[in-house]
Amino acid sequence: MSVLPEPTAAPEREPVISIRGLQKSFGALSVLRDVDLEVRTEENLVVLGRSGSGKSVLIKIMVGLLQADAGEVVILGQSLVGLQRRPLDALRRRIGFSFQSSALYDSMSVGENLAFPLRMNMTDLRASEVNDRVRESLDEVGLVDSIGKMPSELSGGQRKRVGIARTLILRPEIMLYDEPTAGLDPVTSAEINELIRKVQTDYNTAAIIITHDLSCARATGDRVAMLLEGRVYRSGTFDEVFDTRDPLVTGFYDYNFIRESTP
Repeated sequence: MSVLPEPTAAPEREPVISIRGLQKSFGALSVLRDVDLEVRTEENLVVLGRSGSGKSVLIKIMVGLLQADAGEVVILGQSLVGLQRRPLDALRRRIGFSFQSSALYDSMSVGENLAFPLRMNMTDLRASEVNDRVRESLDEVGLVDSIGKMPSELSGGQRKRVGIARTLILRPEIMLYDEPTAGLDPVTSAEINELIRKVQTDYNTAAIIITHDLSCARATGDRVAMLLEGRVYRSGTFDEVFDTRDPLVTGFYDYNFIRESTP
């Protein structure tokens, strides 16, 4: 009689983002206070909090737009502490940053907006290869027919999609989303949430999603870290974070108007 081998546990995924003891103040205002976070390969982490909780400051530190006062950020094995301009630029090319405003160039068509980062960063590509990559990225977000339109001709949701497509065109390993559903109606927000999950699956990306929208957090996050007064107040799955009677947590939940009624 043969003996079946003992099942082995799935290997733990490697961290692609590791943040330890992060601190940031502006004058007397302390914005981040000893923040510890970790994101693993192909994992979506939602950083949740109200306005002023330090979410946007955190993401700006991660791409080198702000310098931390203390602590360390390690991304894809590289510490940002003391990182010089050239290696920082190389690291940024491996990170996709989806801005809250979409940050499209109004004077360029949709296709030109997407081609711009390719021409800046991949100068060896032929024009036909650039065009193919542009159409492929737009097709990923369902907007290939908008290639010749100007940003002013797009809806808010379409601009968000184009912004994500432009980010994807360089094939990033990590995505950073800053308030991806801000200013959108519920139907369009749900479409953006689905797109964030599609990007995770199709491109095998890890992501940090900065939001105060609980519907977005629940739909897109594998884990959630809730910031409160510059600290990680609670973390875990969405249900774990909100399975509490803590008024600081339940008040935020109720404010988002998504608490399910109970009989």
